[in-house]
Amino acid sequence: MSPEQRVPQDHPLRPIREMVDKTLKELSALFDELYSHTGRPSIAPEMLLRATLLQILYSIRSERLLTEQIDYNLLFRWFIELPMDQKVWDHSVFTKNRERLLNTEIARIFFSSVRLQAEKARLLSDEHFTVDGTLVKAWASMKSFRPKDDSGSSSPRGNRNAEVNFRGEKRTNDTHQSATDPDARLYRKGRGQESPLCFMGHVLMENRNGLAVDCRLTQANGRAEREAAQQMLRALPRGHRKTIGADKAYDCSDFVTSMRTMKATPHVAQKSRGSAIDGRTTRHPGYEISRKIRKRVEEIFGWIKTIGCMRQVRLRGLRKVESIFTFALAAYNLIRMRNIALDEAN
Repeated sequence: MSPEQRVPQDHPLRPIREMVDKTLKELSALFDELYSHTGRPSIAPEMLLRATLLQILYSIRSERLLTEQIDYNLLFRWFIELPMDQKVWDHSVFTKNRERLLNTEIARIFFSSVRLQAEKARLLSDEHFTVDGTLVKAWASMKSFRPKDDSGSSSPRGNRNAEVNFRGEKRTNDTHQSATDPDARLYRKGRGQESPLCFMGHVLMENRNGLAVDCRLTQANGRAEREAAQQMLRALPRGHRKTIGADKAYDCSDFVTSMRTMKATPHVAQKSRGSAIDGRTTRHPGYEISRKIRKRVEEIFGWIKTIGCMRQVRLRGLRKVESIFTFALAAYNLIRMRNIALDEAN
């Protein structure tokens, strides 16, 4: 029995698999360099990447549960190209291949290949963009946020965490650090909100179809959004003038000046006081259009957090979190490109 015969021809995963096949074919030469030609045969890297995409697309919370579903789910076996009579690998394979295969470099190459398909299909705008950032909660408890010079005298009782009393203690990133994930930072997005241990994810979106064209993941601080935006905008191809939509957090003189230096018009929402955006920008009708379209970037953040399980990551370390964040954005682009193709067909 072939899984190809059992999956309906109009199943939503079919167009996504076609795009994934094209991407993995381009990465085939790179995968050959990662594995030795001698020794025991290993799991095909294409299978691990396909499985990672399934975990994001179907909101599977753990790799242990993912391998369990691959074992009995015929649809998953078809997408991964795992034969019906072949035993599924152990869940620890993902952990062992995290540094070699499921890393930031491979994730960015995969993301760029998916973006190139969108570019060839003429789905991307090369003039109008939007930039924004969001918090990604770290897989670390507030109890792990301890003074950097802490000797660790407090010990847990049985299977419970150690009892910690934070009353009257001032905790900052300068004096404290998470013992679970040292790369995580204590950060508050706005007044009246909680200050979780988190990272900050950044996305550069093109305004034509709302596809992500670049991304970064950094430690959370007050300047991370603007610095990451400048890095992503410098990576764009040079040429004609561009517009950059953003919210009020980017309404700072240094960011606005740097945008104009890079021949980009900052369509940034104005602060009520002390705005760096003046009438030479707001007088154009394109400014209001950018202000409306820039809100579509929240659709990207909403999808990767609710569907892609990026509200709180289950990996530790900046590079590991960045890799899964990049894979989640690539999965979003695949979903969006499929929907655009269906709308055009109808």
